Amino acid sequence: QVQVVESGGGLVQPGGSLRLSCAASGFTLDYYAIGWFRQAPGKEREGVACLSTSVGRSKYADSVKGRFTISGDNAKNTVYLDMNSLKPEDTAVYYCAAAWNYFCAGSLAYDLPFNDWGQGTQVTVSS
Repeated sequence: QVQVVESGGGLVQPGGSLRLSCAASGFTLDYYAIGWFRQAPGKEREGVACLSTSVGRSKYADSVKGRFTISGDNAKNTVYLDMNSLKPEDTAVYYCAAAWNYFCAGSLAYDLPFNDWGQGTQVTVSS
């Protein structure tokens, strides 16, 4: 069964860093893309980053470009989101999701390919 599980969220001060992990099971990353999404209270869910290790493509939202890095460890079947220079507006529940036979070619606003979602992990950026 396809499953993804997020971990690594927590409370961090502005300017700080966190690493989120997305552990995949029931599939291998050579057939799936992994996306990171976030949702803040009162706001719509937005795409943050996408990774296709099979074609070597990564994509970032403009709001996080240069601060966040998505990477994958195929041997561990795990995708990471390294978040640096965190801002209060980064506060949200962060989700990872898996998309079969997808390669992150579309807009980050296009989440239809992502059928399998994790439970979410809370990231709070506050002094």
